[in-house]
Amino acid sequence: MSLKIFYLFLILLINGPFCSAPQDGKKKDHIYYTVTKVIDGDTFWIDNGFENPLKIRLTGINAPEARNSHHKVKSFYGKESYLYLKRMIEGKKVRLEYDIGRYDRYKRTLAYVYLPDDTFVNAELVKNGYASIMTIQPNVKYQELFSRLERKARNKEKGLWGKSKEKIKDTKHKEKARLSLN
Repeated sequence: MSLKIFYLFLILLINGPFCSAPQDGKKKDHIYYTVTKVIDGDTFWIDNGFENPLKIRLTGINAPEARNSHHKVKSFYGKESYLYLKRMIEGKKVRLEYDIGRYDRYKRTLAYVYLPDDTFVNAELVKNGYASIMTIQPNVKYQELFSRLERKARNKEKGLWGKSKEKIKDTKHKEKARLSLN
């Protein structure tokens, strides 16, 4: 019996520090990286302390294209999404959280991104209409949250869910035609 207690004590002694929560109630220390350049509304570079910076792609969301590139065409609200993300994170410290799949097919690091005040960057973009949900298996950790935020943004016609200049012109043209018929 005393041998079992000894082994139990030994196991707890060895594993205890790895299994327990911080005694002072503080959050776990996080690693923060400086954002060196925002490329568009969902992609940016960080200084990771190595010679080459690391390219980050926000997981679970998709922002409209801000510029024409090799196989992508500039999209409605792309510049606005880019500028919003740039104001939010460029030159600032961020922490990264990973899901199951860590890289996309372009070898970019996929991450959920947080500011030091715990602002969830991916969620803020969707919530304010600067990005839409784009869930690709196996990275589904925040799929329900992003869906809920996108639905609210659509209902409130925020950002890219609002009326475009073309929609406004079309609405004015239709209203003008309707009035001329009366």
